[in-house]
Amino acid sequence: MSGAVATRLQGLAGWLGRLKPGRRDEDGPVPIRDWVGAPAAGQPARLLGFDQALVAVTVALLALGLVMVYSASIALPDNPRFARYAPTHFLSRHALSLSLAFVAAVVVVQIPIATWEKWAPWFFVSALALLVLVLIPHIGKGVNGARRWIPLGVLNFQPSEWAKLATALYAASYMVRKMDARENFFRAVTPMAVALGLTGILLLAEPDMGAFMVIAAIALGILFLGGVNGRMFFLSVAVLVGAFVLMIVFSEFRRQRIFAYLDPWNPAYAQGKAYQLTHSLIALGRGELFGQGLGSSVEKLHYLPEAHTDFLLAVVGEELGFVGVACVIAAFFWLTRRIFHIGRQAIALDRVFAGLMTQGIGTWLGGQAFINMGVNLGLLPTKGLTLPLMSYGGSAIVLNLIALAIVLRVDIENRALMRGGRT
Repeated sequence: MSGAVATRLQGLAGWLGRLKPGRRDEDGPVPIRDWVGAPAAGQPARLLGFDQALVAVTVALLALGLVMVYSASIALPDNPRFARYAPTHFLSRHALSLSLAFVAAVVVVQIPIATWEKWAPWFFVSALALLVLVLIPHIGKGVNGARRWIPLGVLNFQPSEWAKLATALYAASYMVRKMDARENFFRAVTPMAVALGLTGILLLAEPDMGAFMVIAAIALGILFLGGVNGRMFFLSVAVLVGAFVLMIVFSEFRRQRIFAYLDPWNPAYAQGKAYQLTHSLIALGRGELFGQGLGSSVEKLHYLPEAHTDFLLAVVGEELGFVGVACVIAAFFWLTRRIFHIGRQAIALDRVFAGLMTQGIGTWLGGQAFINMGVNLGLLPTKGLTLPLMSYGGSAIVLNLIALAIVLRVDIENRALMRGGRT
């Protein structure tokens, strides 16, 4: 009996030793668990060509965002500023943006990552050109003292959203091209610092400090993940933090925002710089554990400004409670973690550009979601950043889905390589 068992084990060991991804054994194709679903009894194995969980979580956030945008904006026509709008105005425009974003994502997912790598520097140049264009009178559209949009009829395009994706592409491409210069501070960091400085100057002229913070996080994140020397990285971070501190010190407007954040209930700030924050906290407090019910928010009735954009999470908290907010946070955490996993997988397959770019996109979506949630919860100073995939905003939704389509393409190519195919 023991001899028979030993013989079987030797045969199994020999069979396992011959197996390699992409090869076929005598008895059929090699099973690769990452690609083949578990078959039901008597059913053939099902091939999974893309990350279905990633798509499902994305669709869930988009669907919840559509519902909450409608809930947060349905009462806006009662405000004289929006008197000529129908109650479904923002819902229909958000649905149109989602449709355009879906079409763009379907097109983008067909484009090989090699094409993005080839054109990455030119995408960044185009982003700089658009950031200049938006500052030109009669071209850029100003709202509440900020000039951040270019009217395109169907939607208002925000160049800073394109700049976020372009930065992820360019920084990843730069690190691949400068791999041999990672230990030399000036050779490795100076060109990226110049590019980041130009972007920062143009964004602060709009002004849009929130977008600059996200873009800086993308660039620094890719530099760090790309293997830049630790001392050089921390020096770069120190310089950037110093620049932000100087901007706050020499800007009365930004300084007042910091004071309002530190003491939002102070009568000097509660009806001024901290007005949005205090009403956001009131909305979240009213939500308690399970919320007041969908559509039952009081703060959205002209108390909480920008409830359908920057402070959508506060409406989620008031209507769906702690449970709703916790589900949104968990979904973004999972999404960011999954994107980083896909990036690490690409790097393990020696696809450095694809991996760094994917992790840059993860930094963008995860970092922006973290900042928006922190602002809504009173953990960070108020910034004009929307919640990715959920808040109202045409160009933001389109670029978010384009970025995720690129991540999905990276995953598809990773899987193709793991089964022995080509990208």
